[in-house]
Amino acid sequence: MRVLVVEDDHRIAADITQALEVAGFVSDIARDGEEAWFLGDTESYDLVVLDLGLPKIDGLAVLKKWRTAGRQFPVLILTARGAWPERVEGIDAGADDYLVKPFQMEELLARARALVRRSVGLASPFIEAGDLRIDTRLIRVYMRGTHVPLTPLEYRLIAFLAHHKGRVVPAGELLDHLHGEGQEREANALEAVIARLRKKLGPGLIETRRGHGYTITDRDPQ
Repeated sequence: MRVLVVEDDHRIAADITQALEVAGFVSDIARDGEEAWFLGDTESYDLVVLDLGLPKIDGLAVLKKWRTAGRQFPVLILTARGAWPERVEGIDAGADDYLVKPFQMEELLARARALVRRSVGLASPFIEAGDLRIDTRLIRVYMRGTHVPLTPLEYRLIAFLAHHKGRVVPAGELLDHLHGEGQEREANALEAVIARLRKKLGPGLIETRRGHGYTITDRDPQ
């Protein structure tokens, strides 16, 4: 899962991205409203964590521009302003949730996971597909009840497919959501990760649809 963290405070941005990485996300950082608007308009994200007090363009203005342009990713607003009128303004501008500074990182992660789940119609922190079970809170994957250790990249890939269970995900979309801005995104590398997952989780879980992409379903692997 790929997150855009929009925060001009370097320490806070670093703390958030580090926590997100440990929780199975990959993050890009924008330090001002102009950079945030550009990245949100040109890149593909599963979630945006958006500070309101930004240089160049205010966070609310950025959010309104995204929504006007049809960008539908979930947005979690961060702000030091705790008064209810600002909360209402943020929600009315298109935000999906609101967190007032200072906050506990565990709460931010819980809200981030919930927003990503809800954006694809999932309510539970546990995602199941056939014999596969993913605990998104503990970042653990199980097959037939047995824990299967995965690398962070392997976890991000299987978690993304599980969040979009039943949908054929094109290789380009998978690459966009597995890597941050500026990281290499090669189809051969994607195939290598999928091969490792098939070895660890079984060959029938991840299906290849030639010319279209990859999918997992509730069908039990043969």
